[in-house]
Amino acid sequence: FQGIFVLGLPYALLHSGYSGLFLIILAAALCCYTGKILIACLYEENEDGQLIRVRDTYEDIANACCKKLSPKLGGIAVNVTQVMELIMTCILYLVVSGNLLSHSFPYVPVTEKTWSVVAFVTLLPCVFIKTLKIVSKLSQLCSLVHFIIILVVMTYCLTQIHQWSWAKFRLSVEFEDFLVSVGVIIFSYTSQIFLPTLEGNMKNPGEFRCMLNWTHFFACVLKTTFALTAFLTWGEETKEVITDNLPSFLQTLVNLCLLTKALFSYPLPFFAATEIVYACISRGNHSNYRSPLFALGVRGSFLLLTLLMAMFIPHFALLMGLTGSVTGAAMTFLLPSLFHLKLKWEKLSFLEKCADISVFILGFLCSIAGIVCSIKGLLEVFG
Repeated sequence: FQGIFVLGLPYALLHSGYSGLFLIILAAALCCYTGKILIACLYEENEDGQLIRVRDTYEDIANACCKKLSPKLGGIAVNVTQVMELIMTCILYLVVSGNLLSHSFPYVPVTEKTWSVVAFVTLLPCVFIKTLKIVSKLSQLCSLVHFIIILVVMTYCLTQIHQWSWAKFRLSVEFEDFLVSVGVIIFSYTSQIFLPTLEGNMKNPGEFRCMLNWTHFFACVLKTTFALTAFLTWGEETKEVITDNLPSFLQTLVNLCLLTKALFSYPLPFFAATEIVYACISRGNHSNYRSPLFALGVRGSFLLLTLLMAMFIPHFALLMGLTGSVTGAAMTFLLPSLFHLKLKWEKLSFLEKCADISVFILGFLCSIAGIVCSIKGLLEVFG
């Protein structure tokens, strides 16, 4: 939850004012809720009234919802959406790595694309990752690096506390700027893609709901504290990535930490995407598709694909925004609420049905708004 998106939260407050603080809390509550209802779709009651896990993945849930229309249609749609979002995330980490290396070593006569290739070389061992345990170790290191970044920024902000003023907050906001803030805040909480796998790998899955409550609560507190202290420090001068506001001697240190974080973050979406594709390909009875060499080939192909797309796609940020508006909103709001209504309709109370429908409508509006803004940006770029 404390991803690179967190560094854009002070900028989101710049454009959303007091409403941004409310959005950070609301987004935490909504994403926590959709995570719970998504996992609820994995379970069904047996004859004794006990909950039994009858599905394992997001794909299984989609297939169960669409089985009357087509047995595998829902799973295919979900898998395509998941893989698109995960690959775009991997590409973003490569692009960010190239950008950070370029800014950290400005005197080296090397382009950002070349730096992206250097970052890519360090990620080659990812083709040998076979289990989620290895990914979790890297994610722990990623979290440690992230807290170092947050600590550096907040420590500097606290040294500037004499400059803080609540007058910097806006009471009125422009609609398009507000939509940008909504996108940054909501998508800084997204994790639904990983939840079925995470819950299935827990030693005690019964603690999942409690874990989700506490992680969203602490994420909300940390995001609010960080965004607030940074915005009160720089006010109208707050930049899109808050680390760009730091003095030059701190910028280099933070940029290198961000680079480390980006490289440690890459394996999780990479592993998830390759596992989905490998599972789809090897589902048949063809023994050749289940060999370790074939799995290595799938991971190697994906690794190379992310590099090529990072190198040659123009205006990647805008395309990322467009893809995120479609896939992010779908995986976070639209599909969990829709699947929950479909599978649990008879057992849901009136209030639960209203909550699911409200979340679906909100996700739809966020998706449409994000698509319109991204397309408008692309049209401006291409004239």
